[in-house]
Order: sequence, then structure tokens, then C-alpha cells
Amino acid sequence: MTNSEVGYQTDGERWTLVFVRDLRHSPERVWAALTDPAQLGEWSPYTANRDLGEVGEATLTMLDDGPGTSEGMSEFVSRAEPPTLLEYTWGGDRLRWELVALGSGTRLTLRHTLRERRWMPEVAAGWHLCFDVAEHLLDGCPVSPIRGKKAHDHGWEGLREIYAKQLEIVEDPCLNPQAV
Repeated sequence: MTNSEVGYQTDGERWTLVFVRDLRHSPERVWAALTDPAQLGEWSPYTANRDLGEVGEATLTMLDDGPGTSEGMSEFVSRAEPPTLLEYTWGGDRLRWELVALGSGTRLTLRHTLRERRWMPEVAAGWHLCFDVAEHLLDGCPVSPIRGKKAHDHGWEGLREIYAKQLEIVEDPCLNPQAV
């Protein structure tokens, strides 16, 4: 694993995955990776039709094994306070990115609010791989994005199992027959 911490919070109806990672780069550099569509497309599961650093509507398009593999979803950036806080919707979920300066680096906290707790291990595993790629991008040594089907070849399943244990989420064999 890496220098990541994972936990969760709940308000009774929705669940929030809290994913924290310390990065070696300034909040300004991390902010650019979170908001610039060109950089987003290099590490995240989606790209945007505009810079996400401003409040307002935005279209997020899921990426899988190539750009533009799905219809774009109309979303809304509700908070953009460079370079410390970014919040927007994504397919019914809410993403809140908090950046805190740590010396010459940044503590990045992602709060990903979901409707169902059972999805947290999958989401955590996906973000883990995305953040690994983002770190390479920030280091100036970009690697190919790891998302969609490609994630399974890079340890997604093992990460999902680790996060399920960490988050104390017992798999329901009726929902996942492979877990039996």
C-alpha cells in the first residue's frame, strides 16, 4: 500500500468514503491536477468539458479504455476555493476534495459520498489506483491511466478486498457470487 488512510462517515442515509493521501507536491500543483481537464484525463476515471476550478455546471465524461467511452453527465461544481476546497456532483455522488499544505507537500482528502455502503471498497480501490497514476503525473513522469478493465490487471481486486476489511464491509455472496 501507500501513504493512504481510508475510513468512512455516515449521516444515516448516505455513506462517505474518506480517502486521505499525502503528496509531495504543492496544493497549487495538486489543485491543477484536480481541475484542469487535460490533467484529469491523464489520471481520473473521467474528464471535464471545462476547468472545474469555478462554480457552475460542468459535463463529466467517463473514460474507460479510451477517451469519450460514455455519454457526458451534467454535473454541478458547488464549491471551488483554490487551492484548498473543491466540491461537485458526479453521477448522484458528491466529491469533496480538501487540500492542506504540509511543508512542501499536500494532504489530499477526498470525501466521496455514496448512496450505498457496499460500494465503498470498490470506490476506494479505484481511487487508490487513480491516485497512484496522479502521483506519477505530478512527479513529471506520467504513466498510462489505470481505469476500467485495465484496473483489474493492476491489483484492483486485491485492493478492493483490503479496503473491504479495513472498512469492515462483509461481502454478500448473493450480490457477488465470486466471493463464495
